[in-house]
Amino acid sequence: MPVGDHSGPERGIRPCPAPGGGRPPVVLVAHGSRDPRAAEATRALARAVEAVRPGTAVLPSWLDHTAPDPTAVLRGLAVAGHTRAVLVPLLLTAAYHRRVDIPAAVVAARDTAPELAVRVTDVLGPADGTVDARLLAGLRRRLAEAEPDGYDALVLAAAGTRDARARGSVGRVAAALAAELGVPCTVSYASAAPPTTDVAVARLRAAGARRVAVAAYFLAPGLFHDGVVAAAGRAGAVAVSGPLTDAPELAELVLRRVDAVQRW
Repeated sequence: MPVGDHSGPERGIRPCPAPGGGRPPVVLVAHGSRDPRAAEATRALARAVEAVRPGTAVLPSWLDHTAPDPTAVLRGLAVAGHTRAVLVPLLLTAAYHRRVDIPAAVVAARDTAPELAVRVTDVLGPADGTVDARLLAGLRRRLAEAEPDGYDALVLAAAGTRDARARGSVGRVAAALAAELGVPCTVSYASAAPPTTDVAVARLRAAGARRVAVAAYFLAPGLFHDGVVAAAGRAGAVAVSGPLTDAPELAELVLRRVDAVQRW
């Protein structure tokens, strides 16, 4: 979905900080949702990242549904006098939004602020085929909170995409989770691709699993996560974990992505 044109004043935009301290500001870019819980989760993550690394300004933005969009934030940083910024896609797969929407937002910002150099990090999901240990730790934390009594099979429930390469990255996370926890882990999708969560849970139970838990591969609460919770319950899953945004490991993962591109 193309990034909207938000050239005028942005409702809800945070004032851009003045340059200082030597660290470029970090712009988080979330997908966006009609569910207000999702936007608040992104704002909370921005605060958490700032708390982990004091002195770094972290500003949230959204591709859809919530203002400001990343182009507006980048333009605001340029107006405030910044010449560098790091943009972090709050995405778990490198599908359409990472390949098309985010580069378009950067180009649109630099059309009016050519002096602003922008580095875009990898997504939070697997980068170069590698599943970050912090992502796995966050998933494990959420599972332990949701089902402390254990399980003998897992479903990794993701949002879904038509991009086969992106689905492959979800499969790598499921394989890594299975290896760490010592239980089978299959994938389900809330949209765009089969199987749905209820089907995935039912298949594991038919294969002999007695306690199937669902690991939610979502960054923020919203309609997709709510749908997974409902589908898992219908199929007899023992638990569904919560979204990842407020897991401490996620703020650390964001900063790891920032550090990887900040050698300039």
